[in-house]
Amino acid sequence: MMNFNEQENEEERVLGRLRQPGDVEEKALRPVTFEEYSGQTKVKTNLKIFIDAARKRGEALDHVLLYGPPGLGKTTLAGIIASEMGVAMHITTGPSIEKAGDLAALLTNLNENEVLFIDEIHRLNKNVEEVLYPAMEDYCLDLMIGKGPAARSVRLDLPHFTLVGATTRAGMISAPLRDRFGMIHRLELYETEDLMEILKRDAGLLGIAINEEGLRNIASRSRGTPRIAIRLLKRMRDFASYLEKDVIDKEVSDYGLKALDIDEVGLDAVDRRVLTAIADIFKGGPVGLETLAACTGEDPVTIEDVYEPFLLQNGFLAKTPRGRVLTIRAFEHIGITPPPSFIAGMRNNDVVPSKFENISIEDWQNANREGGDS
Repeated sequence: MMNFNEQENEEERVLGRLRQPGDVEEKALRPVTFEEYSGQTKVKTNLKIFIDAARKRGEALDHVLLYGPPGLGKTTLAGIIASEMGVAMHITTGPSIEKAGDLAALLTNLNENEVLFIDEIHRLNKNVEEVLYPAMEDYCLDLMIGKGPAARSVRLDLPHFTLVGATTRAGMISAPLRDRFGMIHRLELYETEDLMEILKRDAGLLGIAINEEGLRNIASRSRGTPRIAIRLLKRMRDFASYLEKDVIDKEVSDYGLKALDIDEVGLDAVDRRVLTAIADIFKGGPVGLETLAACTGEDPVTIEDVYEPFLLQNGFLAKTPRGRVLTIRAFEHIGITPPPSFIAGMRNNDVVPSKFENISIEDWQNANREGGDS
């Protein structure tokens, strides 16, 4: 039989939140109304109120900033805002607006009350950002025409529009830009029940037969991210075809998720390699980022931006002034007995689980020797 744990993943991470070429169907699955959009209840409720008030006044909605981890539906929410306002949405990204002239072309082509969506707004050029300030506040553009002594400033009036900015790194947005947004909303990771609702809707649109157990199995291992859940749904469809099953049930999803090296809490092979390196080589830590990167063969930025957030949020990893350290939960999850030195450090804080209270050097060596032989 094939040992899935020994497979090397040469493709993009299935559990990665960034878009992949296989996500092309995602656009067709996007909800267009708040009723179709599952999760983010607080954000939805507030946006409904603000949109309803703006429509009653016949004005453009105030500027909106959406931030949070990738794959949670910021672009989808921007589309819903435009749809609920009954206007068109123009889409661009921060890095693609290289100079003030690019921004001027975008803004002067907008109609009254329309939505301009800028993804990755934290990557806007600083010179472009300064031109955006009067456009957001006063709905006008101040441009310099010509050079040298003949240069002059020209002010262009703009239609009232709504800027919707999306970012995964709100801390990198300058304070002057952030303060010009009338509404700032953080999107949170989704609960399993909300992901199940999303998967049920998308399975219907894609013509995929799936039962309740299959839905829950996929949703619970999707890291609280709809983009990952939808990607896994499409892969389970492939495994169902391979197993000649008409419905994605628990058996199909268990088989497929094992093949993709995704465990019961949503960790994949790379996540476990990071945890195992800290446990096995550094006896639970602390360990610095550069050292950890060298031991795992991963880029430091990739570890910090892609793997660490989920491990930290779920209590497998902790950051200290001296570096990264594992938690007891991480040791239990990867099946390695924590060393006596790690337990001794915990004993000072009175948080040692009872089963580790009397651990000795001999017990630890025997436990790890048995674990290595199995």
